[in-house]
Amino acid sequence: MEEEQLLNIARNTAIPGDLKEIARKVTGGGRISQEEGIALFNHGGMGFLGLLADHVRVKKNADKAYYIRNFHIEPTNICVNKCRFCSYSHHFSATKWELTMDEIIGKVRNEVAGVSELHITGAVHPDRDIRYYGDLIARIRDERPALHVKAYSAVELDYMIRKSGMTIGEGLGYLKSCGLGSIPGGGAEIFDESVRSEICGMKTSSETWIEIHETAHKLGIPSNATMLYGHLETYAHRIDHLERLRQLQDRTGGFNAFIPLKFHNDNNAMSAVPEVSVVEDMKMYAVARIYLDNFPHLKAYWPAVGRKLAQVSLSFGVDDLDGTINDSTRIYSLAGARDQNPVMTVSEMVAMITESKRRPVERDSFYNDLNGLIEEIPLLTIPER
Repeated sequence: MEEEQLLNIARNTAIPGDLKEIARKVTGGGRISQEEGIALFNHGGMGFLGLLADHVRVKKNADKAYYIRNFHIEPTNICVNKCRFCSYSHHFSATKWELTMDEIIGKVRNEVAGVSELHITGAVHPDRDIRYYGDLIARIRDERPALHVKAYSAVELDYMIRKSGMTIGEGLGYLKSCGLGSIPGGGAEIFDESVRSEICGMKTSSETWIEIHETAHKLGIPSNATMLYGHLETYAHRIDHLERLRQLQDRTGGFNAFIPLKFHNDNNAMSAVPEVSVVEDMKMYAVARIYLDNFPHLKAYWPAVGRKLAQVSLSFGVDDLDGTINDSTRIYSLAGARDQNPVMTVSEMVAMITESKRRPVERDSFYNDLNGLIEEIPLLTIPER
């Protein structure tokens, strides 16, 4: 944050003193408390939050905005759980599917050249155990050895590992030996146990989710983290969730990115709960960027919020827009997301980033720069809209 901007905050009588103190702490490299995080949600204006989150983003990632060439495979929507917010599982979806292993390998074989990551996640199938999912990863790696496999949420892992009679460490070690490269952040939802019991009481507990990710990190398997927001939770619940993630990251350093996931209310048992506003979306991004001082990256998952809002999020602390996806996920389209056919070309992704006055960087699954910054599109020549 520029010194002049800090001075403007200090002089602005409309900004409460506690927010000014938070700004001084953040810009000085300090860590804010849970009470201060709640204060940001309750009292921080959009300009203030955007300015402070942007300061953190620039400090961590300069003017880079990352994307990846990726695709998703969702093996099934047949699920042992019945989460009230879910529009994807067979309990609420109008269709039911269960891909065979050969069908999944066919999708991998037919996917376009150049993709670097495959994301596999879906429902918790009652009959499939860890050997099935380990064999699946091994066959994928045989088919495309260079493809990074990011697979299985903690909820899926919990079920398949317990079903197989293994410990968490044994199960994750086995999957790593099959070729598992990293795990996604799904299934975290909201950690507060009282809210969790209302929206997904059958699902893996918060404690187990954290244990699985901590164990993965200790085994050298990095992961992402998520939060489902905009339903029954309060600001205090959100900060509690972020605090638990921040503490785990202090212990392991194994998280690559945090991804806020917006609740959508189509086709599920929580359709009476209204969706939160765009202002609330941007506030969530900004506070997450400020609070999670030990997370290197903040991702806006564009199929969940839409292209335009993902673009706006780059001004509220976000430095990663996920990837090309190739119309290979139905989880958010079934819930009423704006992008019903989530696919984006590389040129579209680059244009979206450069229009926001950021430098597009194609990355791998570990945020290594695959082909250098795209210098042929200088920031200063981007026309104003």
